[in-house]
Amino acid sequence: MAARAYNNDQNPGPELPLAVWQDTYDTLHMWTQIVGKVRLALSPRVNHWWEVALYVNARGLTTSAIPYGDGIFEIQFDFIEHELIIQTSWGSSKTLALKPQSVADFYAEFMSALHSLGIEVKIWTMPVEVPTPVRFETDTQHVSYDPEYTHRFWQVLILCETVFAEFRSRFIGKDSPVHFFWGSFDLCVTRFSGRRAPERAGADPVTREAYSHEVISAGFWPGGGEIKGPAFYAYAAPEPVGFAEQPVQPAAAFYHPQLHEFLLMYDDVRRSDSPRAALLSFLQSTYEAAANLAHWSRKELERL
Repeated sequence: MAARAYNNDQNPGPELPLAVWQDTYDTLHMWTQIVGKVRLALSPRVNHWWEVALYVNARGLTTSAIPYGDGIFEIQFDFIEHELIIQTSWGSSKTLALKPQSVADFYAEFMSALHSLGIEVKIWTMPVEVPTPVRFETDTQHVSYDPEYTHRFWQVLILCETVFAEFRSRFIGKDSPVHFFWGSFDLCVTRFSGRRAPERAGADPVTREAYSHEVISAGFWPGGGEIKGPAFYAYAAPEPVGFAEQPVQPAAAFYHPQLHEFLLMYDDVRRSDSPRAALLSFLQSTYEAAANLAHWSRKELERL
């Protein structure tokens, strides 16, 4: 199956109904957590947990280079050939098929493949950021893998990557890469004011590090819970007073009081006359609303 490019303003993107691929999504979420935790265990720590994320590339999702001994290795989810590929700088590699199988079987096969390449690593096998976590080595309930919908998901990530990167280029202050967090299973880009944020009372170490500084963040998420489909989101932390009442674009965007985020459903973007323009207007208008209310030094932070 050939990948589709997203450089056309009128390209609507593929349909991605959550109910149709929910089981595959849940399984793939666990697989990405297993791979991501290997990167976490072996990578030097970077501010705001940037060292743990995956990245969209021309085949799917990749860890990028992970240091090991005197070399590096890389793990890639190939969503064209539907393979997991482990490549090392010392010349050896291993390829595993992405197919319907349990998380427990994937975990065992993947860790065995790392061992065969001379890579020894221990990870915490409890999933994170899911409501009912089951240890990877005992998870036999998540077994689905639909190549068509996995490929569609990656196509949407390509659309997001392209537009998020364009949006990111407008900012000259500190900002994150466009990266995929396997814990929350979302692709995001985050801007920083440069000021420290008030410490959150009772925050766990992960949250405390993630929000140590003022941020305005936006991203894409396949949906879940009461959000019954894929959506773009935008939020500010700490959230300035009045943010929820700010007018943002396009008209279909809305503020979700429980999530404390503005949402724009993916289907509203893909059905618009120009999906790229619709998404950029959402990213820019939500950023401006938060930055103005929080008194960010926009002249110093933005490309004029």
